[in-house]
This record gives sequence, C-alpha cells and structure tokens, in this order.
Amino acid sequence: MHTIFRNEMSIRFTYYIIGLVAATFLFSCKSAKLSDAEEKQRIGEYFEAAAIYRKVYTKTPPKKRDLRGYIAFRMAECNRLINSTAKATSAYMNAIRYDYPDSIVYLRLAQMQHKSGRYAEAIKNYDIYMENDPSSFLAINGIQGCELAPGWKENPTRYEVKRMDKFNSRRGEFGPMLTGENYDQLYFASSRSKDKDEKVSAITGQNNNNLYLVKQNEKGEWLAPEELEDEVNTEYDEGTPSFSPDGNTMYYSYCAQDPEGPRTAEIYISSRSSAKWGKGTRAMIVKDSVTALGHPSISPDGKYLYFVSDAVGGFGGKDIFRARVAGSDFGPMENLGEDINTPGDEMFPYVRDSVTLYFASNGHPGMGGLDLFKATQDSTGRWHVENMGAPINSMADDFGITFAGKAERGFFSSNRNDARGYDHLYSFELPTITILIEGIVSDVDEYPIEDATIRIVGRDGLNVKVPVKKDGTYQVELERDIRYVMMASARGYLNQNFELKTGPEEKNETYIVDFFLSPISKPVVIENIFYDFDKATLRPESKEALDEMIKVLNDNPNVTIELGAHTDRKGTDQYNERLAQRRAQSVVDYLIAGGIAADRLEAKGYGESVPKTINKKMAREFDFLKEGDVLTEEFILNLTPEQQEIADQINRRTEFKVLRTNYNLF
Repeated sequence: MHTIFRNEMSIRFTYYIIGLVAATFLFSCKSAKLSDAEEKQRIGEYFEAAAIYRKVYTKTPPKKRDLRGYIAFRMAECNRLINSTAKATSAYMNAIRYDYPDSIVYLRLAQMQHKSGRYAEAIKNYDIYMENDPSSFLAINGIQGCELAPGWKENPTRYEVKRMDKFNSRRGEFGPMLTGENYDQLYFASSRSKDKDEKVSAITGQNNNNLYLVKQNEKGEWLAPEELEDEVNTEYDEGTPSFSPDGNTMYYSYCAQDPEGPRTAEIYISSRSSAKWGKGTRAMIVKDSVTALGHPSISPDGKYLYFVSDAVGGFGGKDIFRARVAGSDFGPMENLGEDINTPGDEMFPYVRDSVTLYFASNGHPGMGGLDLFKATQDSTGRWHVENMGAPINSMADDFGITFAGKAERGFFSSNRNDARGYDHLYSFELPTITILIEGIVSDVDEYPIEDATIRIVGRDGLNVKVPVKKDGTYQVELERDIRYVMMASARGYLNQNFELKTGPEEKNETYIVDFFLSPISKPVVIENIFYDFDKATLRPESKEALDEMIKVLNDNPNVTIELGAHTDRKGTDQYNERLAQRRAQSVVDYLIAGGIAADRLEAKGYGESVPKTINKKMAREFDFLKEGDVLTEEFILNLTPEQQEIADQINRRTEFKVLRTNYNLF
C-alpha cells in the first residue's frame, strides 16, 4: 500500500481529480453511500472510497449489471491508486464481467496483470484494448515490456540488490537521498509512527509520512534511522528530499490535506540553521496552488530544479519538468520532452550529472509497475533512455534511486515481495570487475631479475611503467575489452614485448604473462631449432622459434647478433665446423627472409669446439647433471649410454649472442 506521495504525488501524486470514464448512462437512484464513495474519490481519499465502494458493491443486486459494473470499475481505480494490485485486478475483472462499457478497463486490467508478472494474460488484454485504440502508446509499450521482461529476469545485470532491513519498518519507506561530503547521510520518508493511536490517512490507509535521517559511524556502518525533530516535519506528508550542492537547502515534496478539496502536492524549501532544518516554505515555481508539483531533484551544480507535474501541455500522466534556479526565484517550467515523457507517468527524477538522468516510469517498456530508467543526453540534446533491467527492476514498483556520487552504489525504493504493497528501501551495488595481469620477469635461465620494469600502454589511455618486485614478480590492474602492449626491460638484457587483448566479459579475470629476458653478455640458446639429419635444412617445426627470434630483433632494433650453430662430438672437427656453418647460415637466411637486415646478422659455425655449460634450469631438468658441468667429450664418456645421448642432444644447439647494441644509432 502506498503513501500519498506514491499515489497522490506520484502515481503518486495528483490523481486528485481522476479522469475516469465518463458514465454513458445515468442512475436514477444512487444511494447515499455511493455518493459518499464518489465524493471520497473526488477529493483523493482513495483508501476510504475503496472500502465504501466495496460495501455498496456487495449490497447491489447482480441483476443491476450496469450499476455493478460502474461500482466495480471505480473501486478498481481506487485500489490501483493505493497500489492494492490484487484487489484492483479482481475489481477490474468484475467490471468486465458486468459489461463495463469503456474499453479502458482492459488496459487497466492488463497493467495490473503486468505488475503481477502475468505477462501472457496482460498481453491478451492489451490486445483487446488495442482493438478500439490500435495506436495506444501505453498498450504498445506494455506489450513490449511483457515480451522483454522474461529476458531481463533470465539475464540480470551485475548489480547486487539487498533489502535494507535496518532502515525498514512494518510500514512504508521511500524516496532515499544520499548527502554529505562522503555520502554518509541518508534521508528518506516513512509512514512509521511511534503513536499506535495515530489516525491513518483516508487517502492511503497509512500514516502520514515524515522525513527520517540515518548516518554512518566512523567505521562506515549505518546507524538506526531517526525521525527529524526539526520544523520541516509537520502533521502532513513530507517526502522525496533533495539537497543543494552546499547541503544547506532542502527541496522536498509536501502535501497538506484540505478537507474540502483535492489533495494537491507542492514543492517546499527548507534551510538549515544551527544543524536544524527550518520550517518549509512553498517554492514559487507556479503562481497557482492547483497545479501539482513534486519529487524535486536539484542538479549537482544547483542551476536547475527537476520535478514532476501533471501540468497542462504535457504528454499525459505525470511528466518530468525542470526550472532554472535564480536564488529564491525560478524560471519557467520546461518539459523534458517526448524522449523522457510518455502518456504514462514519469516520476522521481535523479540528476546524477549534466548528461545523466535517472527516473521511474510506467510508460516506457518495463517489467511491471514503475521501472527505473537511465537517460543519457547526447551532444544534440537528445535523450537516450535505457531500462535498468533486473535485479534493479522487478514486476513491482521500483523508483526513487540515489547514488553515492560517482560510485555505482546507492539506494532505491521498491514494494517487491510485500503483500501489503508497502514500499521499502533497498541497497544496490555494482561489484568492481578486477582485470589483472601478473607474472614474473626472469632471465632465460629462470633467474628473477629484480631491477626489471614493465611498461604498459593501452588503448584506454593507460601508459605506466611498473617496477617489478625483488622476486621478479609484478601485477597491474587493467580494463576489460582493451588491447594493451607490454614491454619488459632491464639493464644488460634485451627488451621483450607482448600484446594482450582483455576479454569483453563482465567478470573477474587474471592473465598470466611471464617474461624471459635474454642477456646481452652471453650466448642464449634458441630452443626448438631442428635440422634434417646430418644436413643444414631447417625442419618445419623450427618455424615458431625462428619467428619468435624475428620478433626479438624487431623489439630491439639497435642490436646486431651472431647466430652460432654447435654440433655434438661425433664426426671430425672439420666436418662438424662445416656442417655447423651451413646450419648457422640457414638460420640467418630465414631471418633475412623475415625482414631482418642482413648487416645485423653474422653466421658462425662452432662445430664441437664449445661444449655446453650446464645452467640451473638444465640441472633441475636432468638429475644426473649439476649446475656448472661442462659437456666435454671426456665428461660425456663417463655417463651411461642413455645419459650420453641426452648430453649430445644438449650440445647440438643453435645460439645467438649480442655483438653490438648501436646499430643505426650513428
């Protein structure tokens, strides 16, 4: 069940004169009680009107079909306006049963079924309504919303939504607004009351709303809400606060209760003095007191006040307007236009920045009831509206959002999962997606290089130089769906580049990229270079390693290298040297064909003259070898036949070493 702000000022406010169906027939004898119900409805006391209509309906004989249909429809409208969806649905169905003559009853029934998640039934009744009004904006968008809603539910956004039981009561809460330098204060409206005997509103069946405040302690924990003991709270309804940039002026909705006429919502202003909010005064946006205004939201720069009204000249229902603020005066009302406003209701604006507006609507395609929408304004002034989807939205009413500044977290109102239709406060937060790249920078023998650095340049504008830790490790946070170029470097080593494209998925990811830098001062084995037996012909499986060598040379354009080929101990010295020379030349020829300048390359055949010295990495791989062993013929002959073959394979290698680092520098 909703408060006057949710119905009077919003669906919720100014249905103070209901544009109901004009009766096409006259009743010759209306009872006094029926007249009482009609008068209650006229002045906006929907809760009491619905109760009287119910009594009159049960006493009206079924044979008086026209009268029963009339009463059922009006009862349904009252229940709709106080958000008693189940009762409204039943009453609309009774109106149809008794042949209520206006097809609007099918639109209203469809809207109630839409709010209840009965999408197939809602579409059926939207279609029936469109037989008489094929171009109905509300019906067309209603059908679209019913078709889209299951997809939104099945594919929710990453927002996490939680009911704030610490803030909520057994009554209703709505219209949260964060304020304070650190967004550590939350204002909201609530119909809770300390007085058990307090008279409930004839409009909503609830207590009138007052403003409440909840603060965070030093640990960032929210405390219990406290009712404002300030003059801003009265015996009437207050709600939907919004605060000036300096926090000393509060704009809020206010609705007095004139016993003789319709309940008209207005915007009031209160100023803070000595930490207290003073008595509110009416914002003179319009001269008359008949035009309903509510749900104020001041822009972050304080230049414009956004609000809701059903003023003449709108698009139907409630529209969002704005007016320029000039001290205590206001410029003319400006309708935000058809991109935002529809024949339905657009309410509860929240201005986040100069081009971003959030609001609630039942006119745009939604999941049912009020949905929350995000509108972004482009350079031409056009607004682009997007449904926030589940779990922010539900088949119930979702509205009144507020953010903690630029952070993707805050609060909103919803009556989801409340059988009475009461609104409550919910928190929301978009969990941060963490995209990490991490790894280690070591030399080719896998010794960590503690003074290495990683430079990362990304298409998102990232350009950082990250020193690695003493153990050679590094870690950098990146963005999703971005291409990055990385370069690892260290004094005395060749640079190494790597390109990475992070995934587009909205999920946490960690990419592992290790760098193995080649030293300038000693030869480096090019792994996985293979030749045909006893020949200098490169085998196809060597291509990957050779292409990587081309990349190393392109990453280090000022380097000149020697390509050295080594054989095992088998064969004569002269034969092995000639074979090694041909093999070294084969590698050089491949690199030249790959675009490396010939004068950056030298081929050298060593034959068996330079046996391999075992490093730490090899010692870990082969348990019969230790670091520092030199694989001479004498050493190999002391090994087992199997170990000898391994040692000979180690000696058969292709290496490169840096000759100069000043190519094309002079």
